[in-house]
Amino acid sequence: QVHLVESGGGLVQAGGSVRLSCAASGSMFSIAGMGWYRQAPGKQRELVATITSGGTTTYADSVKGRFTISRDNANNTVYLQMNSLKPEDTAVYYCTAGVVVSRFQSTRPYWGQGTQVTVSS
Repeated sequence: QVHLVESGGGLVQAGGSVRLSCAASGSMFSIAGMGWYRQAPGKQRELVATITSGGTTTYADSVKGRFTISRDNANNTVYLQMNSLKPEDTAVYYCTAGVVVSRFQSTRPYWGQGTQVTVSS
């Protein structure tokens, strides 16, 4: 079993900062890409940022220059530093990881349970 557990969400004022963490645990051979998605009320889940095992990152246009994704491969953890937050960033944030559970199996996506980030104006 593989588990992803997010932490760090909460209520913050516009212009403020929040750092999300997501730790993967369980029986894993390796972790490929990791990332963050978010889902606002009444909207579809959308990609926020991704990072490869080698550290290459991508960002949604709406968060470029404000959010930074990073990872600690030794501890199977991915982070999302969110600065200059806006009310439209309010959403449940989910982390995801592509995990290979054993040497001869393919990569499968796993998801965390989500953490709420609310930005007040």
